[in-house]
Amino acid sequence: MAPSPATTAGRGLPAAVAEWTRFLKLAEAKRLDPDSFASYVPMLYSKHRLPAAVIADLLLRPTKSNQNSLDPRFSQYLQALLRLQIVDTAAVLKGLYKYSTLHKQLKAGTNEEQQGGQEAALQKQQKLVRWRSSSSSEEMIFWRLVKQVSQTTAGIKNGADAIAVVKVTTKWMGLFTDAATAFSRDAFGAVHSLAAKEEMESSRGAFLLLLLAVCENPVVLSTLSRDVAKESREQLCDNLEGFIPTIIQTSHEIASRLDLFRTETLASFEPVTDKKDTAISEMNSYMDNLIGLERFQVPEIPVVNSRAGLYIYLNAALVGRPLIDDSALFTYFHNRYQGDIQMTAIQLILASFDVLANAVFHNEGSKIGHLLKSYVVNKVPLILSQFAASSAMYPFDAEYCITQALGQVDINVFPTLSGMFDMPTNSSFQDSVRQDFCFACQLHGLLSQTAIENLLGDITYQSLPDEGRYVKETLVQSCLEDPERTQKLIGELDNMNGNVGAAAQAIIEVIGTLCRNKETMTLKQLCSQLASRPLSLDILLLFDKPYKILHPLCELLDNWGGHDEDQGEYQPVYEEFGSILLLLMAFVYRYSLSPAELGIRSPDSFIGKLLSGGNTSRPLDELTEQEKSHMNGWIHGLFDTEAGGLGDELMSSCPPQDFYLLMPTLFHQIVLALSTGHLTEDMLKTGLEYLVDISLLPALVPAILYLANQLWADRPQSQGATIRVLQLILRPNSISNEASTMLSSVLNIVAKPLEHSLRSYQRQDPKSQEVEPLLRSLKENLPLSRRTGGADHNELEAWTGTHVTGANGGPTAQGANHAGGGLSGSIRTTVTNLAQWAQQPASIGLPAYTHRQILVAVKMLGAKHLLSILLEELKNQTALGNDSVAYDVVTAIICAPDISDKEFSLATMAAPDDTAAQQHLQQLQRHMTVRQALKAEADDWKRIQRADPAMAETVVRLYRRVEAQMAPLPPPPAAAAMLSSAELDSALGVGVGSGDAALDDAMMAAAAAAGVENGQLHHHDPMSLDTSAVDLGDLSGLGGSATNSAGPNTGGMDLSSATTDDIFGGLQMQGGVDFSKELEFGAWDMDLT
Repeated sequence: MAPSPATTAGRGLPAAVAEWTRFLKLAEAKRLDPDSFASYVPMLYSKHRLPAAVIADLLLRPTKSNQNSLDPRFSQYLQALLRLQIVDTAAVLKGLYKYSTLHKQLKAGTNEEQQGGQEAALQKQQKLVRWRSSSSSEEMIFWRLVKQVSQTTAGIKNGADAIAVVKVTTKWMGLFTDAATAFSRDAFGAVHSLAAKEEMESSRGAFLLLLLAVCENPVVLSTLSRDVAKESREQLCDNLEGFIPTIIQTSHEIASRLDLFRTETLASFEPVTDKKDTAISEMNSYMDNLIGLERFQVPEIPVVNSRAGLYIYLNAALVGRPLIDDSALFTYFHNRYQGDIQMTAIQLILASFDVLANAVFHNEGSKIGHLLKSYVVNKVPLILSQFAASSAMYPFDAEYCITQALGQVDINVFPTLSGMFDMPTNSSFQDSVRQDFCFACQLHGLLSQTAIENLLGDITYQSLPDEGRYVKETLVQSCLEDPERTQKLIGELDNMNGNVGAAAQAIIEVIGTLCRNKETMTLKQLCSQLASRPLSLDILLLFDKPYKILHPLCELLDNWGGHDEDQGEYQPVYEEFGSILLLLMAFVYRYSLSPAELGIRSPDSFIGKLLSGGNTSRPLDELTEQEKSHMNGWIHGLFDTEAGGLGDELMSSCPPQDFYLLMPTLFHQIVLALSTGHLTEDMLKTGLEYLVDISLLPALVPAILYLANQLWADRPQSQGATIRVLQLILRPNSISNEASTMLSSVLNIVAKPLEHSLRSYQRQDPKSQEVEPLLRSLKENLPLSRRTGGADHNELEAWTGTHVTGANGGPTAQGANHAGGGLSGSIRTTVTNLAQWAQQPASIGLPAYTHRQILVAVKMLGAKHLLSILLEELKNQTALGNDSVAYDVVTAIICAPDISDKEFSLATMAAPDDTAAQQHLQQLQRHMTVRQALKAEADDWKRIQRADPAMAETVVRLYRRVEAQMAPLPPPPAAAAMLSSAELDSALGVGVGSGDAALDDAMMAAAAAAGVENGQLHHHDPMSLDTSAVDLGDLSGLGGSATNSAGPNTGGMDLSSATTDDIFGGLQMQGGVDFSKELEFGAWDMDLT
């Protein structure tokens, strides 16, 4: 029962401090788990309330028993207190500042007067004890505060919080400035060691990101703009002025952003002091309230739909996981081209070939050529056929559009039939694209044979597929009747004949049906086949969304009941479960999908648990008795040769879901036992041979990801054992062909994070000869491991180098003069190159462009800084007379699909009646996008106008164009919305000419062909329409004897009697080494997947 307020007041602050101090000492002595700590703290806080600053001080101060560095466990306690909002950002920064080692280092190098008389006097008076080495803990806490400030509203909640945070960050800047000065004076290390300087710089690097987050926090900006924050504003500005020069050599980009904040943002907050100016300012403010953004008159600039705009949009849509969502695409087309479907079709074909040509020019064929070619040949004709379907009432001449577009496609890159024999290169994804595209269009009734011969410049001997045009419903029916037909269809996903779209959607439909019918044996074969073909996953996502493919798999796996069935063998159950799960993991890790994107809402979901924490080992005392029993059984089954190996009894008692969730913990114990000699080499080989069997192989995904995480920890003995385990997994001595294929599928999933971990370990031990063979084992899997839109190392070096280069490392465009280089300079160069090409596409070569550059800029610079770069370049291009095309280029960059935007991904997958999905979308922690940053600037146009009228016009004009292209599609005309399937069938391939009065309605009718339901667009599949217009004519050493699994076990490996985190706890090594001491990796969370 909580004490009364009077009692609490009587006890006073000292009593509360004593209770908190006693609690923290007990937590330290007992090594209290952070979750337990978090459960006790609210009760203590309700009885003994203390200010946040006092609690943070108690947690972060040195103790009599520890004055070296902050206990890592206390860092976890601090995280819990932040999460519970018992301490806040300012309190933590004050505590860190008060006890920082930097004060001692400054005292060693300078006199006390230089530190500040008050600070020195306070230290003398209180005999303040500071940490001997606090930099590493400061760095870690700074990183956590960055997330707290930038990603949550709890970091800085109100104006008072903002002022407090600004004041303490100002003090930190002064401390780092003084420290940098002291270290620079001590160039020969007479006072400070090199290690101390490096530690300071590491801590400062994390602080820089925190400072940026604070300076860009909306609450901070709003507070600093007020008169009451004048003193804080001046202190911040003065300290930034001294701090920025100390970081400009090591962190040029951040220094530039901070200087921009100081000179522009803070300067704009300064009020005028003259009475006349004040009166004018008040009048301006009054008028601003009368004139809203919508009434701000901006001189118009002609709208140009340049060739660069759609090139940028499609590049972004295909840079990672394909984001070719038909409804979003038709909406964008309608807004961009104002219903002109003829122009839309021409520009779509041309931009699609441009995107593929860009990959050809920059040798990206091996990475993305297959996807891009399939998009051009198999997807674009389907979009055109939807245009044709919408033209039952309005003319659309498909043959004219295709002829006009292909006439502008470079024949040196995509030759005609006769030119193919003169090609200097043998690019299989390049040479036949024009021909394949034409025949795919003929397949869908868009071109005649005569038109193809004219377009290709010769008589071609290629013909339409013998099977004719696929109809999805027919394919689904035949696949359900003959499972082998689905396997053949999966093989046909590589085809370039126009039929792949129907095949892909039929495969997805069949998988969903098999999941609902729980036909797991058939499903196992299909999933295994698809999991071994990562490039085929890309093709599937060209024609449907991840949710439709994966949600049925999630439902099946979450509600799996195969282990409960009365059957003779349970190994097939594990095989079926594992194969299905392997495909799911292949999708999730390749495209970095979140549980929410799979439609997972329940906290009890097995898939949710596996994806969110399935790579982390758990202490054994946290396992339930059933889980301990399962672990005991698997240890015996894998390593106890006398127990008879893995039997049906074990598999029947342990559901496969439990087995997969236990894999990291199992491998933690294996590494622990191996590193201390309790697990021999022969025993290890025997156990791992079971795990490379096809029934258990998919479980190696969470196991290897766990092992990869452990390689980041600097613990040589454990790392050596981890490497040995990886050697036996990646390079098994004997393995069947089927298991070898599945192992390759597993390696495709884990290759990228495992490579990062191996190279990190290699840097720690450069003399190691064990890493290179493992890296060679992953060489073929690395290109297939991830497709998330992330930039590689070479691209980052090219974009962030101080020498100005083109967007992809090439030379800058003529006339470009972007001093300073770096990422900002490369962005400006990209915009310049695109604008110049858009002016004269026929005479200027296609510029290098990848949307990865924009995604990197948003992450490294932030959306607001990137927007400022784009706006400045827009002004420059306007001054050069390239205003119309420059606006189109920048608008396209901002409107382009963002593969890293989870909000966008969830919005496109959530059904309008899915209340849970819509609520989750509202609760999602959003990162600011460039579009959102632009809206904020446009809303603040009045302030911008007073400082720079031209920039205010630029901001508002750009904002209006972006919003116009991103506007929701209006409801279609009733006649178009009521088009039946029969009418759409007859409409395919029909219509010539154009009608200006009907163009807008025609584009909305195209959207209607994509389907409209409850105000939301849903894809209406022309692949399901049959066109009539085309005739398609020794273990005893482990501490005890063991019987078989059916009998009693008196060995040292039983978990039922285990009281520590060590399964092998009863085992002793020679020399008396106690194996029961667990190696703690709990604080590490370095998964790079």
